[in-house]
Amino acid sequence: MRTLRILTILLLLGYACEQARAEDASSPESLKAASELVAITSPDMMQQLTAGLTTAFWPLVQQQASAGKIDDATVAKLRGEFERLQLAFAADALKDAPAIYARHFTVAELRQLTAFYRTPIGAKVLREMPQVTSEFAALTLPRLPELQQHSREAFAAVLREHGYLK
Repeated sequence: MRTLRILTILLLLGYACEQARAEDASSPESLKAASELVAITSPDMMQQLTAGLTTAFWPLVQQQASAGKIDDATVAKLRGEFERLQLAFAADALKDAPAIYARHFTVAELRQLTAFYRTPIGAKVLREMPQVTSEFAALTLPRLPELQQHSREAFAAVLREHGYLK
């Protein structure tokens, strides 16, 4: 019985915290704190991430362009457009970031994150994470066909098991 009371109290506390977070998320103070966090974390990181993703994914585009006998000047123009579109997409997506952060973090947490990113290690995280992310993407990309094949096989097995495939 004592365990049930403790569990009930913990659940009620969790609910109360979620309610407070939900109310906090819509507050101007929360959105202001989230906007400050986004302003600190985004500018250089988006440029670096875009450059890293271009480095990771562009060889596939260039390979297809070469197979299509597209000249170098046109490929260079395509790359410029690819980078421009990625930056524009990221900038547009960032407009929604403060509201998302505000839904997931309290004002105090947002301020702590902002303070962290102002420290030397926080600044290093902002500098290095785009490169880490693009290196990870570059390692992951060649493995996607294998994942797709395993997924097809697993799905076929489930569908066979349930009588949808012979």
